[in-house]
Amino acid sequence: MTKSELIVDLRGQAIETLNDFWDAVSEPCGLPAWFGRNLDAWSDTIETRGISEVIDSHEILIVHVDKQGLFDGHRQAANILASTFDGEQNRLVVHGLA
Repeated sequence: MTKSELIVDLRGQAIETLNDFWDAVSEPCGLPAWFGRNLDAWSDTIETRGISEVIDSHEILIVHVDKQGLFDGHRQAANILASTFDGEQNRLVVHGLA
């Protein structure tokens, strides 16, 4: 049996800050208007579930981003955000630019 995956492809989007990330994932992940827009709220959303019906309806969440802006490899906020993904049920895939 294949596990249901929610794939959120943010490649090509300018993501410079965590606020840009929240803006980018809000619609495809079905985040409610009251979503906290912080790392604790995100961790609860993807690990504990029960906040987003869209995420909850899939067994796996995969978020694709470009290795630029927030994810250029030099920003602490991106490293902390990346640590909220467990690599199994929730994955952040950072793609290098050609």
